[in-house]
Amino acid sequence: MQSICILGSTGSIGVSTIDVVLRHPDKYQVFALTAHKNLGLLIEQAKLCRPEYIVVADKADYSSCKILCQAAGLSCHLLAGADALQQVASASGVSIVMAAIVGAAGLLPTLAAVNAGKKVLLANKEALVMSGELFIQAANQSKALLMPIDSEHNAIFQCLPHDFVYGDLASSGISKILLTGSGGPFRSTPITELNKVTPTQACAHPNWDMGRKISVDSATMMNKGLEFIEARWLFGLQSQDIEVVLHPQSIIHSMVQYCDGSVLAQLGNPDMRTPIAHALAYPQRIESGVAPLDFMQLANFSFCQPDMLRYPNLKLAIDASNAGQSATTMLNAANEVAVEAFLQEKIQFTQIADINDRCLQVMTSRPLDSIDAVVALDQEARGRSHLIIEQLILQGQGRNYA
Repeated sequence: MQSICILGSTGSIGVSTIDVVLRHPDKYQVFALTAHKNLGLLIEQAKLCRPEYIVVADKADYSSCKILCQAAGLSCHLLAGADALQQVASASGVSIVMAAIVGAAGLLPTLAAVNAGKKVLLANKEALVMSGELFIQAANQSKALLMPIDSEHNAIFQCLPHDFVYGDLASSGISKILLTGSGGPFRSTPITELNKVTPTQACAHPNWDMGRKISVDSATMMNKGLEFIEARWLFGLQSQDIEVVLHPQSIIHSMVQYCDGSVLAQLGNPDMRTPIAHALAYPQRIESGVAPLDFMQLANFSFCQPDMLRYPNLKLAIDASNAGQSATTMLNAANEVAVEAFLQEKIQFTQIADINDRCLQVMTSRPLDSIDAVVALDQEARGRSHLIIEQLILQGQGRNYA
């Protein structure tokens, strides 16, 4: 019986994780559930999972959550605040941590799990985007096991040989990693029309059911850019080792190309329970609840190169990856602020990339030799991005869907 802490249980990854875990009550028990604001769903999840701990990220929600817990007859311990997230992620009673808090907020609790040597199911790509070298060093020192949850990275992991040496493609006969992406909902929308895109349209992904922030990132392909950066750290890759390929059907989740001409691909229905189940049980396999592919019903597969004019955020992410750690930290912070402004209908869809670019241009790169330095730079970039957005609005260049 393995005990699991689910960081971000009310998000799409957290919900899928609980679904898989409850299918195997003989193998897994839930130690802790954590959430940001969706207290109603958190309580319903706690009634199903009966965890030892419930954690709410905002201390202001403690009293409300306590009342809900009492009304539901829950006897679990209730904690609140950022320190509490780190506490449950590193607790001695935990063997597996699902790191599914979206954005920079997930960095410190995920790192706490890594420092404690846990098996970490990494759905929070921002942890590596913000602090890649420090994060990998910490995992090596603590002997934490990092298991990728993003469908693309999980697919790459499954297609690599078992004796793969970190950072050494040549020793395994690998010539290239093919990172696939759907292209989002605006793959065929005229570029001149993208400034009119609304948040509702941007969040309507054609294949995947995701949270609003990740859905917008998918529409701009910043999500693929962040995955590009994450893949470099997870597998020790150089930029030239990775090729981004658009695959609108989202059935092939990524591929590994070998020097003998072979290409290994991982296929499956677009359902996050597949990589979650794989990572939970690795090196074994367990049932996930995902329907098997019916090859007789599949449409033809298609592939193409991404158009960087359509997806400037993807180019920004690749360029930032080449520029170094401080650039990717700043880009991630700027993007989180810009996406939130778009979701609040303050700016246009196309201005997300403009704000990200301007933030990188006005800020200076610097060495990041500690997590405190990473957090400080993240906060500075957020402040700069807010200023840029305020300037756009004052100049009358903000939202306009007419």
